[in-house]
Amino acid sequence: MAKLLARAGIASRREIERMIDDGRVAINGEVLTTPATVLVSLTGVTVDGKPVAKPDAARLFRFYKPPSCLTAERDPKGRPTIYDKLPPGLPRLIPVGRLDFMTEGLLLMTNDGELKRQLELPSTGVERTYRARAFGEVTQEQLEDLADGVEIEGIRYGSINANLERRTGRNCWIEMSLTEGKNREVRRVLAYLGLQVSRLIRTAYGPLNLEGMEMGDVYEVPREALFAFRKSLKGGPKPDAA
Repeated sequence: MAKLLARAGIASRREIERMIDDGRVAINGEVLTTPATVLVSLTGVTVDGKPVAKPDAARLFRFYKPPSCLTAERDPKGRPTIYDKLPPGLPRLIPVGRLDFMTEGLLLMTNDGELKRQLELPSTGVERTYRARAFGEVTQEQLEDLADGVEIEGIRYGSINANLERRTGRNCWIEMSLTEGKNREVRRVLAYLGLQVSRLIRTAYGPLNLEGMEMGDVYEVPREALFAFRKSLKGGPKPDAA
């Protein structure tokens, strides 16, 4: 059940399991009580009383997320979310991973929960690239040491490729590439080095980047590019599964 609903772009598997726990999913009018329900189709399935449509072909979009908005559907505190920033006319989309409230840059969005899951898994080895403007002193040697990984407050962060791009006084720009993408990883690693991040931009996710984009822009990834991207992933789909 969770897999089918994720494939239909309703939400991620984890979010769907929470929706089932909240009694929001039903089959032929009977509310589901467990996600451990085997189905071969979505016929008769409703979410919040609305029928679930047959899944469309997987689509992927590049979104230049502005700062000061949450990567979430809604916020109990009333803060703006990415859905307040997206232009009208788009299909129902869910984010691939997250960017922090103040982090800007490339956020991939898809109508397919299984594609979302595939792109988020560390085992697929998708590289994320960031540029950080930070205040403080750091050397290239310190940044190169991050290639061996680092442990901060009991959390182990994997290899990071980091380079000092330029420095103006005590301010500097640093480019960092990593594949794990743990929560607030870039900010925590730079704070560990004694740096204060004043701006953080994700510039690329795998082969996709911010080229030609302004803040708030949304562009669909061409089907051929999406196919090539999925094929390049570790454990990616067979050529006829794109």
